[in-house]
Amino acid sequence: MEFSHIVSSPLARSTGACNHRLGNGSTTIFQSSAILFPSFVRPRLAGKRDRFGRKRHLGTYATLDAASFMVASSRDLGVAALVTAGGYSLVRAFDRLTMRDLIEKSLSRKIVHVLSGLLYTASWPLFSSSSQARYFAAVVPLLNCIRLLIYGLSIVTDEDVINSITREGKSEELLRGPLYYVIVLMVSSLIFWRESPVGIISLAMMSGGDGIADIIGRRYGSLKLPHNRRKSWMGSISMFIFAFGYFHLGWSTVEKVVLISFAATVVESLPLSEVIDDNITVPVTSMVAACLLFGF
Repeated sequence: MEFSHIVSSPLARSTGACNHRLGNGSTTIFQSSAILFPSFVRPRLAGKRDRFGRKRHLGTYATLDAASFMVASSRDLGVAALVTAGGYSLVRAFDRLTMRDLIEKSLSRKIVHVLSGLLYTASWPLFSSSSQARYFAAVVPLLNCIRLLIYGLSIVTDEDVINSITREGKSEELLRGPLYYVIVLMVSSLIFWRESPVGIISLAMMSGGDGIADIIGRRYGSLKLPHNRRKSWMGSISMFIFAFGYFHLGWSTVEKVVLISFAATVVESLPLSEVIDDNITVPVTSMVAACLLFGF
């Protein structure tokens, strides 16, 4: 069989796609990354009549795919390592500020709560466009999940970490709110990732909205809600306003995000926190509402 001609239309050249048609017209090979590796696509490959020549041509693209996979994996691994180090440094920085009495413990804990989720989602564009990128991103919360289990089960103790994350300084607290938090981060990246706004919105409600509600509510929440004396009007209003999902999605989706924010705020205001943690109720409510409005 002879590679009688190589088809490269203006559209193919502009998109980096190059179509190679075998002489019998029965098989077409598409290579979308040809423009990135032009040395692999040359007319000199045409004219090989023997089967060895054909195998060499097809093997070239297998080599190209393997190279692309390795480049993308190396990039994703580097970004995951960078984000992991950044999250660890964030916790340590606010822990030191608390130890030096430069910031209140409750405020430090909630600032870390807000920044961790928002910075994690802000790192998603840094990962490659490959299909395995979400799994590398999920490694970041997975490592934190393992870390919380180790400290929460007292396999290893670190009083500084425990005091900076928990309310009462008890290691078993790590197995509740903080653990739920990182699990939601991991689930959102694995299931929704960048293909759906559901994950972004849910994390924005949990980290940004719920975190801001606690910070504002503790300082200016003298007027309590009639159905829950542990929550305040100022905290709920702050959560509704500062749920940052629309910053990621654009103004065309504000109406839907407002409805999702309202639903999450109502659920967060209910006296459920003694039974179910806010790090479960808020993101789950947001996910359900977002799926209904945006689709899965």
